Amino acid sequence: MPITDLQTETRAEDDAGRWAALASRDRRADGQFVYAVRTTGIYCRPSCAARAARPENVRFHPTCEAAEAAGFRPCKRCRPNEAAPEARQAAAIARACRLIETAETLPVLDDLARAAGMSPFHFHRVFKRITGVTPRAYAGARRAERVAEGLQEAGTVTEAIYAAGYNSASRFYAGARLGMTPTAYRRGGAGTRIRFALGACSLGAILVAATERGVCAILLGDDPDALLRDLQDRFPAAELVGGEADFEALVARVVGFVEAPAGAFGLPLDIGGTAFQQRVWEALRRIPAGTTASYAEIARAIGAPTATRAVARACGQNALAVAIPCHRVVRQDGALSGYRWGVARKRDLLAREGVARPDGVALRESVDR
Repeated sequence: MPITDLQTETRAEDDAGRWAALASRDRRADGQFVYAVRTTGIYCRPSCAARAARPENVRFHPTCEAAEAAGFRPCKRCRPNEAAPEARQAAAIARACRLIETAETLPVLDDLARAAGMSPFHFHRVFKRITGVTPRAYAGARRAERVAEGLQEAGTVTEAIYAAGYNSASRFYAGARLGMTPTAYRRGGAGTRIRFALGACSLGAILVAATERGVCAILLGDDPDALLRDLQDRFPAAELVGGEADFEALVARVVGFVEAPAGAFGLPLDIGGTAFQQRVWEALRRIPAGTTASYAEIARAIGAPTATRAVARACGQNALAVAIPCHRVVRQDGALSGYRWGVARKRDLLAREGVARPDGVALRESVDR
């Protein structure tokens, strides 16, 4: 086939794909090309909600610069020459998070919304969709994180609480999210009673531990003794209680979920963690069973698009295997990457959920809903 004929055929195939994206207003095509309308002199994103133009008046261009060089101007509705709406929203919410984190007291909703360029109602909805929590809950988690960080340095727990911005100790205790009292947290779980049991499942040894608030650890491995040492290292001063008969029913439910992880984990969790870790773990819990997402997609979903490595660290620090499904996170290229409890277990869990190949669309869809 002559080169000219081959080039013509390639262009026709490209245009067919562009027309399909344009007809469905496919957001995934944004950034790949723009389309210009001859009769209006305007060019748009493929996902633009403007009324469809007649095919004979449409011209495709690979970039905004190419469209403008041809004499077209950007649409004021979809703003194709600016960052995508999702990216703009994520950046605005990231700025709001920084305002919350650096403020002595929680800024009022109207001020946060104004700084983000949104109405208060829209800002509240977008903030919760991206971070998984409300602005007030995010502020509370960040303050609890400050207390946790300060407990290692402050002379007393009270000093750490006031240094974190609480007006009184009672306000902290009413909304603390450390998963245990701050004194217990500081002392490696001192005063906290943690029940645990070791067992076996198809993935090897399993350790399940719970406080009175909920399940605080689900550990997988090959050596039961190593799992117990891991729990002891996490809570060296806690009262660890094993072998209780009434705890076996809870363990059985956890094992059942590990064997068939497609449904929802129906037990309460005592998650703990920092504010950032909680945002990551909440995003992981929104990935539907049977699908996967990349570290970069999770970073964008929580409003921290440059924090891919921090997201990976948070996944590695997760102590609630399967209940917080870090096994559903893959690298950008689709590779399984690491897994705290072994890549073989990660592959097995994904296979049980029916993942034939990585599909990073899942998290974006769940966040958008």
